[in-house]
Amino acid sequence: MITAPGPPATLARARTWHDRGHAAPVVGRAVREEHRAGTAPGDLGKTHADVLVPGHRAGRGGRRRHARRARPRRGRRPARGPARAAHRPAPRRPARAPRRHRGAPLPADPARLPHGRRRRGPRPPRRRTRRTRGPHRRPGVGAREPPRADRRGGRAAVTATGALPGPDGRLRCPWGLSAPDYLGYHDEEWGRPVLGDDALFERLSLEAFQSGLSWLTILRRRPAFRTAFDDFKLTAVAAYGPAERARLLADAGIIRNARKIDAVLANARLLAGWAPGELTTYLWSFAPAPGSRPAPRTTADVPAVTEESTALAKGLKKEGVRFVGPTTAYALMQACGLVDDHLVACAARGRGRADRPGREPGEGREG
Repeated sequence: MITAPGPPATLARARTWHDRGHAAPVVGRAVREEHRAGTAPGDLGKTHADVLVPGHRAGRGGRRRHARRARPRRGRRPARGPARAAHRPAPRRPARAPRRHRGAPLPADPARLPHGRRRRGPRPPRRRTRRTRGPHRRPGVGAREPPRADRRGGRAAVTATGALPGPDGRLRCPWGLSAPDYLGYHDEEWGRPVLGDDALFERLSLEAFQSGLSWLTILRRRPAFRTAFDDFKLTAVAAYGPAERARLLADAGIIRNARKIDAVLANARLLAGWAPGELTTYLWSFAPAPGSRPAPRTTADVPAVTEESTALAKGLKKEGVRFVGPTTAYALMQACGLVDDHLVACAARGRGRADRPGREPGEGREG
């Protein structure tokens, strides 16, 4: 065994030039001395020679490994002379093929993959369950089911569809008894004729804010709405600028919806340019003639949309009024007394009939 002088090193097993068929690599100082002396590692009487190579570890389990060329340390120059000339680098191994999937082989066509993302076949139609139709959010609107009571107050839901006796014994529409806030609104406001541009603009604006919400929410916040919008005076709201808009968006007492607030401000600027009283005349021109439709006996007989409300919505949109549709237009007609949708047995039906302005329906706006 040839031991290379110098610092301690680990044992590595190097194959001789007889086994590889070419000149032996220079591994360590001992093999370099053999080349200079003209001797080969095979003359040692062994098939393989154990050589101490600096910087290499011995093979595990007696497995034969090719000895690596000792890399010069930093600061040292590589070997020169005959030892460098005698070295011939070993041929490189061919590049390894990429490792394949360990599981089953993948199909050639990715479209046949059961969960592939490409060329996915049409999905089966989703089976959608029909939602149960909930209560109408506007009071008195075509109801298979009347408005439910306020559960926060602990009152039970109103399930009857006909007129019910109130606290004073008089019959009323069932939705008027569903919440304490509805009682006064049902008896004193809903279905009563509303006249005046500012009053109609207020109802039009509140109906726009009610879209997608409960009317009870708007009714409870109506004092805050009136304070924020200067009692819905057309001339005052039409003069609002960016500062007032920012104030409205920051007011927690109202519905802080940017689209609805912008629609109300735009409607105010538009309607402020009409002649005084023109908004009242225009809206009441779409009121149907009294007695043209039978009085509803139950809440199921009250419609949500009529031909007059559809024509009113189209007319307002044509004039440039925003955030109004056929359903919102009919709710406006109910609240402002253009139609009387109190039940036939309700004590509030027929009140204010004499206050209706007289004009042929559908005449449209003058000018």
